Amino acid sequence: MVSIMSLSKYSPLFLLVSFPLLVTLAHAASFEIRNQCQYTVWAAAVPVGGGRRLNRGESWTINVPAGTTQARIWGRTNCNFDANGRGNCQTGDCNGLLQCNAFGKPPNTLAEFALNQFSGQDFIDISLVDGFNIPMEFSPTGGCTRTIRCSADINGQCPGQLRAPGGCNNPCTVFKTPQYCCTNGPNTCGPTDFSRFFKDRCRDAYSYPQDDATSLFTCPGGTNYRVIFCP
Repeated sequence: MVSIMSLSKYSPLFLLVSFPLLVTLAHAASFEIRNQCQYTVWAAAVPVGGGRRLNRGESWTINVPAGTTQARIWGRTNCNFDANGRGNCQTGDCNGLLQCNAFGKPPNTLAEFALNQFSGQDFIDISLVDGFNIPMEFSPTGGCTRTIRCSADINGQCPGQLRAPGGCNNPCTVFKTPQYCCTNGPNTCGPTDFSRFFKDRCRDAYSYPQDDATSLFTCPGGTNYRVIFCP
């Protein structure tokens, strides 16, 4: 979601002509996903990775091919799965599957990324456009110094209209209007009182879909990353 999901609109020629060469020359990125929460988190990663249960202190590493776009990592809470990997989660559920092949159901805190894009750069962000369920840190492990963190008590302080079991919804999820969802085209909406609630607590995270200026960051292609639940 948000700008990483629409990077191609800024340079379609680059994606059509240069992108295959970048994929050939670049290396996969490693993502370590670590659970530091006091509770179990069912990590999810799309389009690469699927999902895995992470008890407290456990980690999971996935390798993501160069050129991957529209990618997300998130945590699911209060899940129950059977031996076939079917069940449900209170937050972040992805069609009732342990191995996600689709985005999760809000509210869920998102680490978003697109690898080896314009000028060989990675684009990364933490997004609250699908709401918040778990505190998160998204950081490079070398070659870049940009750390993004959202660790405030958003669930505990969530406005009453946005409260949801296990999390805090973004107003777009609740009200579904252009004011909150920015569905009338580029540069057609701005901050609202609800988005400011998120922004005041997580300055580097997306608080509404067009919150690009203070929320989208870059690292050199080939950087490896770490996503921490409850940093």
